[in-house]
Amino acid sequence: MKLTKLIETLTVFAFAAFAFALVGCTETTEETTEETAEAAEEVTEAPEPAPKEEAPKPAPKEEAPKPAPKEEAPKPAPKEEAPKPAPKKEAPKPAPKAKAKSAAKKAAAPSTKIVIRGSDTLGAKMVPQLSEAYKEAGNTVSFEIAAEGSSTAFTNLLAGTADIGMSSRNIKDSEVDEFTAKGMEIKDWIGAYDMIGVIVNEANGIENITLAQVEGIFTGDITDWSEVGGKAGPISVYTRNTSSGTYKSFQEMAMNKRDYGADTQKMAGNEQIAAEVAKNESGIGYVGLAYTEKEGIKAIAVDGVALEPKNAADYPIARSLHYYTIEGKLSDAAKAFLEWATTDAKAGEVVSRVGFIPAN
Repeated sequence: MKLTKLIETLTVFAFAAFAFALVGCTETTEETTEETAEAAEEVTEAPEPAPKEEAPKPAPKEEAPKPAPKEEAPKPAPKEEAPKPAPKKEAPKPAPKAKAKSAAKKAAAPSTKIVIRGSDTLGAKMVPQLSEAYKEAGNTVSFEIAAEGSSTAFTNLLAGTADIGMSSRNIKDSEVDEFTAKGMEIKDWIGAYDMIGVIVNEANGIENITLAQVEGIFTGDITDWSEVGGKAGPISVYTRNTSSGTYKSFQEMAMNKRDYGADTQKMAGNEQIAAEVAKNESGIGYVGLAYTEKEGIKAIAVDGVALEPKNAADYPIARSLHYYTIEGKLSDAAKAFLEWATTDAKAGEVVSRVGFIPAN
């Protein structure tokens, strides 16, 4: 549009000049000149809008990239110090707990259990005290001890429910045959020596009795104290039960293997017999050497031999106490205990303290 106007203005200018030349009119020429000048000024001034092209100045706004410095935002990188939780990796310190657990396992691992079953004579006092002494000596094992009578030593060994059998008598031939039939070989360990004491109430005047009189009383042939030199009155006889090794040992050594009298009262253990005799002035019974010190009772001499360890070789009712095991089936822990119990001096002290005679 501006170019068109400029051309029109120049045309006018040329026309005016031509007219001026023809007419020679000075005034027209002046007017035309003025108009032309004014038109030229308009044309010249019109282009001034071009400066508006300065709009591109927004380019400087491109300085907006200055936010680039904001890239300093990466300074949060120091926040990466958050990895400081890495020290929390110290959590692996539980590893030491693992040591504690392993240490506990080490303590528990040696906790091998030794199962011992059988004789009340051995199992009521002697073996429990030996087991405690053995543990106090630094041996980390546990024990399960059942004192239910010598016969149970062999039934448990046969059934595999015991490592060691306790017996206050020798194994019978019939019992050996049972093991042989199952391809088992029995081994005998002497644990101690015992003297079976004949006991009466401490108020009883009897101090000595013959082995024949003992047989008569326990078979029922003698029923009154006056028959053996005591104060007249019926005799109350207390014995062990039929599963007891002492029951059988006494029967063999003091009764010539005869049957017990029908009126005898059978007790579960040595302590029960001692307790009954202590309450009954007419009572008589038998117990292992370790049980003769109970209050209310006294042990009487047999055939003139007092019940004392030093007289074991002469006392008519003496016996050995046994541990039985099966060859090839004894654990290392059980074997170690038995070797200690039958040979170590400390074990001998325990046996003596309990009231038996050490085998070593």
